[in-house]
Amino acid sequence: MGADREGGVRRRRGRAAAYTALGVVLLAGCASMPDSGDLRNVESTPRQDTGVRVFAMPPADDANPGEIMQGFLEALTSDDPEYDTARKYLANDAARTWRPERSTTVLANGPSIETDCRAGSRETTNSVTCVLTGTRVATVDAQQAYQPAAGTYRRKVHLTRDGKTGQWRIDELPDGVVMGKSDFQRNYTSVDKYYFASGTSVGPAGEPVAVADPVFVRSKVDPMTQMVRSLLDGPSDWLGPVVRSSFPTGTALQKGVSGLAPDDQNRLTVPLNLGASRVAPSKCTEMATQLLFTLRNLAPTLESVELQGTGGRRLCDLTEERAVSAAWHGSAKRPEYLYYVDGRHRLVRMPTGSTGTGSVQVPGALGEGDKTLRSVAVSRDERSVAAVDNYGASLHVTSLTSDGSLGDALVTSRGATPDERLTTPSWDARGDLWVADRDRQDAALYVVEHGTTKAEKVTVPDLPGRIKDVRVGADGVRVALVVEKDGKQSLLIGRIEREDGTGAAPSVVGLRSAAPDLEEVGTMTWAGDSRLLVVGQEQGGVQQMRYVQVDGATLDGPAPGALPGVKAIAASEDDRVPLVAYSDDGIVRLPTGAQWQKVDKDGTAPVYPG
Repeated sequence: MGADREGGVRRRRGRAAAYTALGVVLLAGCASMPDSGDLRNVESTPRQDTGVRVFAMPPADDANPGEIMQGFLEALTSDDPEYDTARKYLANDAARTWRPERSTTVLANGPSIETDCRAGSRETTNSVTCVLTGTRVATVDAQQAYQPAAGTYRRKVHLTRDGKTGQWRIDELPDGVVMGKSDFQRNYTSVDKYYFASGTSVGPAGEPVAVADPVFVRSKVDPMTQMVRSLLDGPSDWLGPVVRSSFPTGTALQKGVSGLAPDDQNRLTVPLNLGASRVAPSKCTEMATQLLFTLRNLAPTLESVELQGTGGRRLCDLTEERAVSAAWHGSAKRPEYLYYVDGRHRLVRMPTGSTGTGSVQVPGALGEGDKTLRSVAVSRDERSVAAVDNYGASLHVTSLTSDGSLGDALVTSRGATPDERLTTPSWDARGDLWVADRDRQDAALYVVEHGTTKAEKVTVPDLPGRIKDVRVGADGVRVALVVEKDGKQSLLIGRIEREDGTGAAPSVVGLRSAAPDLEEVGTMTWAGDSRLLVVGQEQGGVQQMRYVQVDGATLDGPAPGALPGVKAIAASEDDRVPLVAYSDDGIVRLPTGAQWQKVDKDGTAPVYPG
């Protein structure tokens, strides 16, 4: 049950809070309660995240029920690893059975206590029932997975006066913790843990594809050890059906392990309860890869990990350089070019590292300028390009070679207008091509496997409206959809499930909101392993550009500068690559630490591979 996440900065790897304590601060846990009024908001004053660890005060002698309640809520927002101080506000039996790790409930302004608990209200009795209320923002479950929430929070908490000591204590309360949004942002940080896409490999070496699973951990309570345990416990329930872990079932840290941290050589040793005979070398490399990708969120300078088995025996080790080749990792794949359609209707490209504005036409049919293009998508390996014609009616695929030619249309639409026909297409790492038909009479989502086969209609069982835009994740197991319903456009994330070996088309299930406070999402793109860049607006607001997480968590902090009339945006999973947009000024880009720069006033449809 208590009283900022760092936001959309481009350097994601450095966004986690420091994991070493710089000092100790005590929370005053026994502030006085009001003498009148209906509710008392007990969220602690928002504090800047300075890396200082915060601990709460234990209950004062003769504290009244209201003071016990407020002190307990304050203790929930401290950096006490096992909530030992919070348990001092509980009766003995409650202290033994309370399970704070079950969930975290986040409220908009912190929990409020009804006036039945205010000082002096029931001092003649030995039993008091208090009610905590608030407005839900989100919940974090026992797997540390975040999910937006709404509605009223209302929970009863019972207190009794001890017959021997005369002290008030809480003897009945729900499991979990509760706190306000500002305290949640101070106490928790979002970290991606990594698994592999089930049944998927890419490239000539058959590399597994890394998939990010974002979770929230307490940022100053041994976060590295927390993350290793979370990784070993397995993926979140939502992602679990489409990913695998290379760790054998039952793998855990050795008993008593805590305080994991890299040594002065930026090397981390992870002691596991595994014997060498249980781990094949190839699987050990994959296990180390999962750990390295995960822990570099918290320690950007981490260079290698060593897995240690029972008896101190080395199982394997892995450097960052080797990890890059051990698995396909979207954020580690820097695109070679930015692509867009110039004023002469040619598909052109420019190097991603270029500081100039010069571009050259691509080789093949789309670089000749005799085709009119509405949108394009370049495959992840930058060997093929998919193009939708200027009428939005047909989708073609061609190779990026001098002899490349357009074949027959793979998907066609009969929508009444271009805006009611095909969306911008999108590629995943498998080489599958995704596109949606917005035809009001026959709307559908399609996938073209490897960009060459017959298009298959994808089932979306719980689709609440008509798809207006689609972007498949690099990992091929998640897809972002802009869906229109009742005049509003929302951003949803779906899980792509495939029945391997059956020949059946994939389905998109488990739809959930990634931007619950935006009611008009115009365009979007993936901008990280678990992050998207979205252009939209809140109710009654103006157009804005912001980063959002696939789990729906709000990313506070710097967002791209304002840009009028944004029609399309392009970003890469690699955050070193500049953002690019098609706006009222044509093609513009945003290098890190700079302002928007004009590239081509007549250009349209910018894309990075994907």
